[in-house]
Amino acid sequence: MGDLVLKPADLGEDELRWQEEVLERIGRDGFRVAPPRRAANGSLLVEGWSARAWLPGGHGERRWREIIAAGERFHAALSSVTRPCFLDRRTDPWAIGDRVAWGELPAPDFDDMKHIARLTAALDPVDLPSQLIHGDLTGNVLFADGLPPAVIDFSPYWRPPGFATAIVVADALVWEGAGVELLDSFATMPSFGQFLLRALIYRAVTDGLFLGDEPRRPDDSDPFLPAVEIACRYAGEC
Repeated sequence: MGDLVLKPADLGEDELRWQEEVLERIGRDGFRVAPPRRAANGSLLVEGWSARAWLPGGHGERRWREIIAAGERFHAALSSVTRPCFLDRRTDPWAIGDRVAWGELPAPDFDDMKHIARLTAALDPVDLPSQLIHGDLTGNVLFADGLPPAVIDFSPYWRPPGFATAIVVADALVWEGAGVELLDSFATMPSFGQFLLRALIYRAVTDGLFLGDEPRRPDDSDPFLPAVEIACRYAGEC
């Protein structure tokens, strides 16, 4: 609609206000963002819809390293933002998957989901500082000729930035046909193997919650299995 993108609101007005304030005030060195836009009456929600500025660009196939680089610049701009309280109130499948990955929900409760027991058995502590990150960069960085990448659909989490990088790598391995060579770019990143294990737990738990009572995928059509094998070999743990 003109220069706006409308979408059914999946956030409350308090989180939209928070995103508006954060995205308006951070520096934008090497990336673009689209803060929530207000209606004529000043509201951020109108009959269940929210709006953001339209940003030119499109998704780039197999541009994972550029997505990660844009995320790193975005996270650098967010590094001084304090942890928002609404993160504790989330109960959606993504929040549950994240908490299982980081030991904030008991992993054995999810052992009926494929790969969870194997991945969680390989976890070691990660002693790196957390900050505000975007936990779903893979499909939410847009590229346009002559413009910095646009980071859209901000999904806030409070984790080390390396976790956001590992989520992109996990998504690439599971859903987008990446090979093991993608991991070579992160060989020197501290704790990357542990981040990748957690990223796969996060995605696998979320996927399992959405599948619900559907039968498990057989191994020959399981997109997670090759990624789990790669992550376990990389971490040298399982």
